[in-house]
Amino acid sequence: MIHNIFENIRKINEYNQEFWSARDLYKLLGYTEYGKFLPAIERAKKACKNSKQEVNLHFAQVSEPQKSRNQYGETQGQILEDYHLSRYACYLIAQNGDPRKEEIAFAQTYFAIQTRKQELNDEFLEDHKRVLLRDEMKEHNKNLAKAAKEAGVVNYANFQDYGYMGLYGGMRQRDIYTKKKLKEKETILDHMNSEELAANLFRATQAEAKLKRENIIGQEKANRAHLDVGKKVRETIRDLGGTMPENLPTPDNIRESKKRVKQLSKKLLSNKE
Repeated sequence: MIHNIFENIRKINEYNQEFWSARDLYKLLGYTEYGKFLPAIERAKKACKNSKQEVNLHFAQVSEPQKSRNQYGETQGQILEDYHLSRYACYLIAQNGDPRKEEIAFAQTYFAIQTRKQELNDEFLEDHKRVLLRDEMKEHNKNLAKAAKEAGVVNYANFQDYGYMGLYGGMRQRDIYTKKKLKEKETILDHMNSEELAANLFRATQAEAKLKRENIIGQEKANRAHLDVGKKVRETIRDLGGTMPENLPTPDNIRESKKRVKQLSKKLLSNKE
């Protein structure tokens, strides 16, 4: 019953993203007036900000005309302020609503469960992407090493450093270790999220292609080529408004992602049987 109540007012925008209208939601949460509901939204927005989340992504303020027709069949109506709320925003509103209202208690239960389900789904997708990209990175690093050797690279660690310096704004491998607080024996690639792995995969594949395409010979020229490719990838990230790789979060070891993917895959298979 609770599920149907809140799912019935869920909407999908033109980008296929779900949202809830604050003007639909306040009635189901036991508020008699929209104005009395706004303080709960403001408290939820503060909680969202304190959680280091992008407030505007979860609380999109919109203005929409109220549709009505006069006696002449003309559409009229005042402009109404509203919020398009994400599932997470609804969860925060429920947590910051009037606890004396029975409807708030129902909403807290529903959105807490649904938000956790979404979090678990997102975690699985990220784990799955990490595992796939890490395996791809392993293969393409082998190809890059082979191309570098054919180009006359003797010091491969030095060659790799130049690629990292280009992509990480001058940071060498040891600097990245320090920045990400990794232990000496840990592998940098094993502690990258999917976004960072994808950037490094692009660097590796393009560096290999450049060495072969331009028939580059010699350690110094190969180092320069790898540096240039890294810089280009970094420029692209900047142009797209992305986060620089050194500032991306450092997840746990890829082994943990593999474990979670394996466990969930087994669970899904057992549920089908």
